[in-house]
Amino acid sequence: MATTFSYRVRDQQGKVVEGQLEADDQALVIDKLRSMGYTPITISKRNENKLTADLSIPGLSNRVKLKDVAVMSRQFATMINSGLSILRSLAILAQQTENSELARVAGEVRLDVERGASLSVALARHPKVFNQLFVSMVKSGETSGTLDEVLIRLATTIEKQVQLRGKVKSAMTYPVMVGFVVFSIAMIMLIFIVPQFQGIYASLGGQLPMPTQVLLTISKIVRTFFPFLIVLGIVGAILFRRWIKTDRGRGLWDAFKLRVPIFGSLVSKTALARFARTLGALTRAGVPILESLEIVADTAGNTVVANAVHDTQRAVKGGDSIARPLEQHEVFPPMVVQMMAVGEETGALDEMLDKIADFYESEVEATVDALTSLIEPVLIVVMGVVVGGMIISLYLPLFNIIKLIK
Repeated sequence: MATTFSYRVRDQQGKVVEGQLEADDQALVIDKLRSMGYTPITISKRNENKLTADLSIPGLSNRVKLKDVAVMSRQFATMINSGLSILRSLAILAQQTENSELARVAGEVRLDVERGASLSVALARHPKVFNQLFVSMVKSGETSGTLDEVLIRLATTIEKQVQLRGKVKSAMTYPVMVGFVVFSIAMIMLIFIVPQFQGIYASLGGQLPMPTQVLLTISKIVRTFFPFLIVLGIVGAILFRRWIKTDRGRGLWDAFKLRVPIFGSLVSKTALARFARTLGALTRAGVPILESLEIVADTAGNTVVANAVHDTQRAVKGGDSIARPLEQHEVFPPMVVQMMAVGEETGALDEMLDKIADFYESEVEATVDALTSLIEPVLIVVMGVVVGGMIISLYLPLFNIIKLIK
């Protein structure tokens, strides 16, 4: 049974043309379009349910994840290593990549390469998908003739970054979720349950215990100003997000994260692992050291680390080594500096950086495990104290009444 396919192509004048064709499979559509003189960009099955097709969440429907880029890099390297041309490999990736946005980008990259652009230049036209690290390493692979090896290293580097992010998120998610649950329970009790007891106590008369009076006062304040508190929270969150997007705000926030008890150590180790992994991959790929340091600073993810790398870059321009300027910054421990110094002296800097990255990635994993085992009982105690304290405060007057009756 024939299926309707939607296509997006370029004609011989370079104009984008869209339309639909019926065929048994996608390969026949491609052959038909090429026989008509078109260059396919994207081809997909037409969604019969127009309502479903129209429903898309802005910012999510066209999002390309790092994991998707890593999978694409590994597939690309495998095809090139097998003897397929870059154009043929990109055409296959555009057809088989599950992420529709990444498939579209792969098609446009293929078209740019077909017009005579180098692969790195074509990739650089899509900075939201392929960052500076990706483009620079591909450019180095093109120059040295080792594109397949560079793509495999890129895939490995990106996969390591994804794993690292996942471990950090797992450490942060649990306390945030438990904190949200505790906050929700407290709000429900203050808004709906405590007022019920307040009516009972008013009918009984007498002096209420201090904890009960405090709880009733808090409940009254929350019920009175609850809409204002919600608005204030939303406005505060928006202003905070805008503040940390400024240079000063981002710098202060990143410095604060490094000094937070317990979690500051996790942030520091994560930043060091990313620094070492990225610089090691760039150094092994043969990217010039000054360009490598610029890329590392841009992808550091922490302003404090980025500033230290920029200082190092300026020192290297003046003829200094890489390790010595890093020694002036507290964020880089002596072990990292000494290992990099040894790597520079022996000509094995990339190997030393990989060892540093492996060490700190294992440290992040151990820290996450320790935090999980430590935070869980602490959060349970906090939940018990908050909820239990509110219940005890509510029932204290009833206990006094029972004593008076006896």
